[in-house]
Amino acid sequence: MGVIVYVSSVSSSTELKKHQQKITMVLDGKKIPYEVKDIASSEEAKTEMKHLAGVDAHPPQIANDNVYCGDFFGFDEAVESEELTQFLKL
Repeated sequence: MGVIVYVSSVSSSTELKKHQQKITMVLDGKKIPYEVKDIASSEEAKTEMKHLAGVDAHPPQIANDNVYCGDFFGFDEAVESEELTQFLKL
């Protein structure tokens, strides 16, 4: 399966939308294949995300198959420190 980005298409938070957009833009730019799972439209995706990231986790969250990678802030830090490959466990 590979990299999975858990997002929510239903949110009034512009910050959340920007975080989700930045993740997909970076992955697209680096040509890293990924799958987006929308927790707002899939209870299964929401359950998966909470199982991997913790009950109190909020999107966006990132995993590689069934291995949790981290949230937006960990992703952003990995991009800045040029350690994205390690963060995504590729």
